[in-house]
Amino acid sequence: MALTLEEYERLNPRCEIEHEGVKMVFATPGQMTRWRVESIHTKEPWTLEWIATFQPGDVLVDCGANVGMYTIWAAATRKVKVYAFEPESQNYALLNRNIQNNQLQGLVKAYCMGLSDKSGLFDLHMADMRVGGSCHSVGEALDFEHKPLKTLFVQGCVAATLDELVADGAVPVPNHIKIDVDGFEPKVIAGARTTLANPAVRSVLIETNQNLEDHREMVRELNTMGLMHDRAQVQRAERKEGTFKGVAEHVFRR
Repeated sequence: MALTLEEYERLNPRCEIEHEGVKMVFATPGQMTRWRVESIHTKEPWTLEWIATFQPGDVLVDCGANVGMYTIWAAATRKVKVYAFEPESQNYALLNRNIQNNQLQGLVKAYCMGLSDKSGLFDLHMADMRVGGSCHSVGEALDFEHKPLKTLFVQGCVAATLDELVADGAVPVPNHIKIDVDGFEPKVIAGARTTLANPAVRSVLIETNQNLEDHREMVRELNTMGLMHDRAQVQRAERKEGTFKGVAEHVFRR
């Protein structure tokens, strides 16, 4: 039987998860968003372990927040202040809905923009049109391996450097930074060098493609800044097969 428009709108599919007595609600309008909720404990357990080390009142910058799985988790379970950046319009809309669903607007501020090595207006080359999709690229139409990206749609977007946002007072110096931008992580680091040199930055989590020289150089640069990683943690996070073989989240600590 066909649904009326009012009945369809009332469906509003959502999923709830609980961690140590804290309930979180995520809007799940499609299969991809539901998968993100169902896989949160298994997809990147090291990311949840990293968040568990945060202290209430800490500041997290989430670059590449998508629909806000880790933004919401950090704010809800650790009571940290989160500045979340997501340039893709559909994901940004759902990110804000998830902030509202969890009544976290006092802790989380989301911006529909990317972080990079320069500020301005750019093309966002989209590789996946599903809500909750990823592997998009700001500026250059390249994938996570720096190979030509099969673009399904080009959206306009705004990007800035973290250093400029901090210098302007728009974002405080964060205690923790998460960067997951599907291959363009070195650009984010290039635009955040002054901020990263600040001792208030205690940890950084970066999705790193160890097959790429600019990513390996990024790791060396962070180590030189005094942000060190644990090889055992990286080994545990490394994808051993499949499309993303060699990709691993690196947790750097000062």
